[in-house]
Amino acid sequence: MKQFFIGLCTTLLVSVSAFSQTKEHKVAKGETTYSIAKKYNVAPEDIYRLNPEAKNGVNENAILLIPTKAGQAVKTVVKDTPKPTGKETRVYHVVEAKETVYSIAKKYDTSEESIKKNNPDIEKEGLKLGQTIVVFTTKKVDKPAIVAKSVAASTQKYHLVEPKETKFGIAKKYGLTVEELETLNPEIKENLEIGQNLRLNKNTPVAAKTAPVQSKAVVQYMDYTVQPKETLYSLTKASGLSQEQLLAVNPELANGVKIGMTIKVPSNAKFNQINPNKEQADIIKTMNKGEGKELVLLLPFHIDKIEADSVNSVTERLKKDKFLNMTLDFYAGALIAIDSAKTLGLPLTVKILDSEESKNSSAVASLISSNDFSKTDAVIGPFFQNHVETAASLLEKYNTPVISPLSNERGKPYSNLFQAMPNALDVKRKMFDFMMERNGNIIAIIDPKKGSMKQYITENYPSVKIAEINDKGVPTLENVKSLMDKDKTNYVILESEKTGMVLSTCNILVSASSEYQVQMVTLEKNETLDFEEIPLSKLTKLKLLYPSVSRDNETTQAAIFAKVFKKKNNIFPNRFATRGFDVTFDVILRLFQDGGYKESVNKKASEQIESKFNYVNLDGGYYNRGVYLLYYDEDLTLKEAK
Repeated sequence: MKQFFIGLCTTLLVSVSAFSQTKEHKVAKGETTYSIAKKYNVAPEDIYRLNPEAKNGVNENAILLIPTKAGQAVKTVVKDTPKPTGKETRVYHVVEAKETVYSIAKKYDTSEESIKKNNPDIEKEGLKLGQTIVVFTTKKVDKPAIVAKSVAASTQKYHLVEPKETKFGIAKKYGLTVEELETLNPEIKENLEIGQNLRLNKNTPVAAKTAPVQSKAVVQYMDYTVQPKETLYSLTKASGLSQEQLLAVNPELANGVKIGMTIKVPSNAKFNQINPNKEQADIIKTMNKGEGKELVLLLPFHIDKIEADSVNSVTERLKKDKFLNMTLDFYAGALIAIDSAKTLGLPLTVKILDSEESKNSSAVASLISSNDFSKTDAVIGPFFQNHVETAASLLEKYNTPVISPLSNERGKPYSNLFQAMPNALDVKRKMFDFMMERNGNIIAIIDPKKGSMKQYITENYPSVKIAEINDKGVPTLENVKSLMDKDKTNYVILESEKTGMVLSTCNILVSASSEYQVQMVTLEKNETLDFEEIPLSKLTKLKLLYPSVSRDNETTQAAIFAKVFKKKNNIFPNRFATRGFDVTFDVILRLFQDGGYKESVNKKASEQIESKFNYVNLDGGYYNRGVYLLYYDEDLTLKEAK
């Protein structure tokens, strides 16, 4: 009895010691565990060990215990933290990219079982990038008592992306390959954006110029009232925050962006620069024919190569050269647009120049130096992104608009460069904005081989629920239904090209649709869904929704274009021919608006045969956000989701 009493007193003393070195914090609106930890200069793990329930999120007005200094919760809460034995040393390790339990165990000369035993969450949830785990080792380490926060600070280095930087240039600067940089930052595989904070190898020295200075600055916030047609994406761009950061400050946005709601944004936010939802106008009705305009097309015909090819006839070359065929199709569509301008009585002069471009070379620079572009009102082309950027750079002194017609790369921002093709990342964002604006419950079913997509979704859209995939490589009805919400539309994202997984998912969602509102979603056009094994009836029942940069058009205008094109070329227009018409005709009509091309772009969105043109000015460059959201309707037709 005496021993029991002594033991009880010892336990109480430890508890009193722990709580005497803590303080209470009342959670304010918008605060997260991360922001609270940063406020008190401790690690999130310190807060979790004193407040285990905080792992599931913190609620407004909840009371949290905060250690008075970093690492203290680890040292005092005996119940939650195992003790080292013998000659072992306790080390707090921050999980980095590509690390596994095996590699960490090998690094510290310990066993996988020991790591899993001392970090039980690993068994349930697996390792996560940036997670802090406790490791016992007999191996000598430099700073055995270092705490999680300082480990993270010492190992994780960053680079802030600046204008005109490239992945190759950044990788080279820090002694990395582009592949290593992309592995550390999967979100940049498709596009590198100005202002992104890139993770670097732990041994990488960071130049003072590129250090994340915002981490030292105190961000001043102001109240902002959400305006009509604003989206989560437009708010992130205007505020300069990532979607995750914006949601951390304003958790209510996870339930959808609503007109009139008040949110916190940095005081230097510039909302007047972002307007992705300009009113769509019929710009053919507002033309001003008073002044003549000059348009130049820089297209890669390679006439010199065709003339010099003594082996192959022109016919034979056309059969083999897909790039030349694409050029000629685009050109044929552009000619219909030019003829349409003449029919409208527009005083337009057009010059066609051979850019002679391949992926790595072009005649663009010599063409610009040998021709007078000082009076040119707009240039369409070249096709390759690097060459169109060269043209924009050389013509920037004239402020001549250069329109990139086919490249979907993010590209460098030039004040006179207009990316007419939406890039892949913006296409995905359009879909997420649509689902979140409708307060949807978003679930993702992701093929295990699509790890980069899973990481992209979890890092950029943390509110999305990830479905489990069983040993057979398919989701289960029970798990998917457990993630659904009967009071909301359940948007289920499918990321897989495997016929079996696609078919299983369709069957599961059709079954669940008897109890829940379900709509299946893909983040791009999935060719697997066109296979005969996938019944069209199931896709229409689930109203399959996907984003697209073009649409099928059955209007009178589209029929007239197809008829005219067929009459001139003896074939119906393909997508490159239609693209040639859409880009060229849109540019021509905008040239004859009051204020010219650039002012028209800033004020009006437009739509042609198959394409939307809704430009926004970001970081000094112009990017088309005109994306269609299409769904399979029950009458077996494709319709646009409004």
